[in-house]
Amino acid sequence: MTSLVKPVETRRLYQSIADQINTLIRHGSFQAGARLPPERELAQQLGVSRPSLREALIALEIRGQVEIRMGSGVYVCEVGSETSPLTAMGESPTELMQARAAIEGSVIVLACTRLTSDGTARLQKTLDVMRDLIAAGRSPLEPDRQFHIAIAEIAGNSVLTRLVGELFDGRNDPIAAKASVLSENITTWGVALSEHERILRTLEARDPIAAQAAIRSHLKASEERWVGDA
Repeated sequence: MTSLVKPVETRRLYQSIADQINTLIRHGSFQAGARLPPERELAQQLGVSRPSLREALIALEIRGQVEIRMGSGVYVCEVGSETSPLTAMGESPTELMQARAAIEGSVIVLACTRLTSDGTARLQKTLDVMRDLIAAGRSPLEPDRQFHIAIAEIAGNSVLTRLVGELFDGRNDPIAAKASVLSENITTWGVALSEHERILRTLEARDPIAAQAAIRSHLKASEERWVGDA
């Protein structure tokens, strides 16, 4: 009997929204080659937030059902035989960044009390590497990760360090990775570097309230660059 039992998949909101859009496409509400309504209008029609809608559209593009053309809109691809519900493509990027803000906002408070000159130098080095990579037109993702991991290690809690790393690596999930491709460029990375520099200044000042505000502001800004209402 137990061999017939299968785990029940926890549905993410973007999956449900994507399924609604897929149903509309298959029922002829949106023809192949047609442009979907603007995000604000479509979000109102479906009764969802624009970030959640954007995640659903990204998921549909990964599955080949729509094409997102930057500056033009979202277009329906040739309708095939795909009728199955959308499978999970990772955590919601919005929820992922909110989880990071909750955990890293607490971690940095601990780091403020335990920062040493060596820790400061380590953090500064990651920012220097980020700056050099951005200047060279390359992605500074690895030193970005090292910066957040270093703060957790300075805080001195191995469990929190592991969680920070695992949540950061959630950006490698298909939906988060696609959101990154659509939104990240040298300009946005430059902004992110400035946000990191502000975080380091608040740490150096041993100001836990300012440090917590700085890292949460950075992660909220990152979320908005991915799937925000901008």
